[in-house]
Order: sequence, then structure tokens, then C-alpha cells
Amino acid sequence: MKLNSLGAASLLALSLMVISGCDQVEKSAQQVLGKATESAKQAIDETHKAAEQALSEATQGLISPQKKDDQEQNESGSNSKEA
Repeated sequence: MKLNSLGAASLLALSLMVISGCDQVEKSAQQVLGKATESAKQAIDETHKAAEQALSEATQGLISPQKKDDQEQNESGSNSKEA
């Protein structure tokens, strides 16, 4: 009977160690995914800025982000009046 309870206690202890190890792996994976997400956002922002700069250079400043934003606001304002 003692051997059975000792085996059960060992199995329980081993299970707890495996579960705590899984939690640690999950936390590490979440950290890696968080860092990857940050890197992706930064790459997208940098690409967006580069694209805006290239567009500005290609149009020689004829289209500026400020004018585009004003135009979008005017269009959205007229769309809401129509609805």
C-alpha cells in the first residue's frame, strides 16, 4: 500500500512540474509573439512613411498628406449629409 501512495505522490509531483513548465513555455511564447508584433508594426510604419515620401517625391509635392487628409474629411462630411 505504501508503494502505491508513493507512486501516486511521485506522479502528482511530476505532473505539477510538467504543468508549471508548460506555463513557462506559454509565457515565453507570448513574449516572443509580443516582440514579433511590435517589430511588424514598426516595419509597417516605416514602410508607410517611405511610401508617403516616395509618393511626395514622385508627384514633386503636388499631393501632400495634409491636403489628402482635408479632402477625406470633406468627402466624409458630404457622405454623412447624404445619408
